Amino acid sequence: MSYIPLAGLSLRDIEYVVAVDDLRNFSRAAERCGVSQAGLSEQVRKLEQLLDVTLFERSRRHVAPTPEGERLITLGREVLAAARNLLEVARARCSPLDGILRLGVIPTLGPYYIPSLLPRLRHEYPQLSLRLTEGMTENVVRQLRGGELDLALMALPAPADTLETVPLFNEAFLGVFPATHELAQQKTLKLQQLGRHDLLLLEDGHCLRDQALSLCAALPRPREGSSIPRLATSLEMLWHMIGAGEGFSLIPQLALQNRSDFQNLVRIRPFAETEAQRTIGLAWRSSDPRADVFRRLAHFLRETTPEPCTPYQEEA
Repeated sequence: MSYIPLAGLSLRDIEYVVAVDDLRNFSRAAERCGVSQAGLSEQVRKLEQLLDVTLFERSRRHVAPTPEGERLITLGREVLAAARNLLEVARARCSPLDGILRLGVIPTLGPYYIPSLLPRLRHEYPQLSLRLTEGMTENVVRQLRGGELDLALMALPAPADTLETVPLFNEAFLGVFPATHELAQQKTLKLQQLGRHDLLLLEDGHCLRDQALSLCAALPRPREGSSIPRLATSLEMLWHMIGAGEGFSLIPQLALQNRSDFQNLVRIRPFAETEAQRTIGLAWRSSDPRADVFRRLAHFLRETTPEPCTPYQEEA
């Protein structure tokens, strides 16, 4: 096999190209990579010259890989994954939970779980340095599979068969209603009562939206000219919409803590059914050589389940 020199080819340049492909925007790719747009564009051009291939079709409003570029970018992703795996194997032989650990977390969990988790992690793993990334499940899974993240906290089941997952704890859903809502007058509710036009949901892409729809009875068909169900961009927006009397929703239990600012505007009601909950788990690539270490970390997280959630119980 003949020797092929690699002079001029760098992992950093491949990272730039992958970022452009992910975001389809040079400016946002430069921001993600921590460089100027001019610097990133120049390096991408140099890589195209080195490979003698046009990787991207560019216009003011459009960036997309060329057919040949798409094939090479796929190979580039594999190169980056192999390089990260090399580092992971080396770290696993030393102190696996010393140094930087890149953790992804879904937005309906992160702000309500991570603040209480960090002090416990610092105490148990004093040499660990977390790099946190928040994103919707699809994006977190993509970054995890691509080697951009080491671990992810998400609602299970994870939508990828290349990931290993460990359930950590169960988090109940509660109904949150405007104070004057008719269902708020009941002490306990059944899920079948929620198939109403005034159910508020998160926008498409949030796993909480799919969980809420799967738990609620089938929604009535919208009236002609109606845009119901109404959508919110975040849990915080849901809170404000409910407080303003726009409708009601299902909110995960951790997000209900310390909300005295809404106590006169909303009413929180439990459900009779035990299935009104979601399971939060830890996920990583099945190929990651640190799997045993991650399982021990998952055990620690399960043992320190935040109140009022309940640790996941393995089936006998």
